[in-house]
Formats: sequence, structure tokens, C-alpha cells
Amino acid sequence: NADQMIQVKVAMATCGIAAGAKQTMEAIIEECQKNNVAAVVTQTGCMGYCYAEPTVEVKKPGSEPVVFGHMTSDKAAELVNKYLIGNELLEGIIPVNYEKIDK
Repeated sequence: NADQMIQVKVAMATCGIAAGAKQTMEAIIEECQKNNVAAVVTQTGCMGYCYAEPTVEVKKPGSEPVVFGHMTSDKAAELVNKYLIGNELLEGIIPVNYEKIDK
């Protein structure tokens, strides 16, 4: 069941691809396999954080999604080891607000 797995979404719009999102995604998949981390790694469209590409959203079961900016392939190992495995937050988190603002 995918809901019980870590979900990693890599923004793959033109801005993300230009910034190296494809390499980032490959590095995350590789690192997850190397460490036997059960994660679903998928592509998503632009999340609107073009200034911070490549951006990666991580949703752990039972937790709110966390978006990491400037997630280069070099940082992919750190993301997997620190956050996915160790539950330790990294620098470069983009504050996300899903709550509706009452007018």
C-alpha cells in the first residue's frame, strides 16, 4: 500500500529539469535502493518554487509533506540518509502552507 510508504515527488517541469532534477531523481532512487528504503519516487509538475529548483517533496506516512529546495544530486544521499532514514530535517526546507486562508 503506497500510503504506508515514503513518497518522494521530484518537480520535473522545465525549470526543474534545467536545474538538474532528472539527475536528482536518479540519485534519490539509487540511494533508496542502496539503503533498502521503501519509497515511491515519482515525478510531478512545477510546484511553483522555480527559484529553488530542483525541489523535492517528501511525504512520510502519518506526517505532513516537507518540501526541500535546491535538492541537487549531490544532496540526494544526505536527504535519504538523514531525513528518510534518520528523520532528521535538512537545511533548505520551503515552508508550505496547505491551509486555506479565510477571507
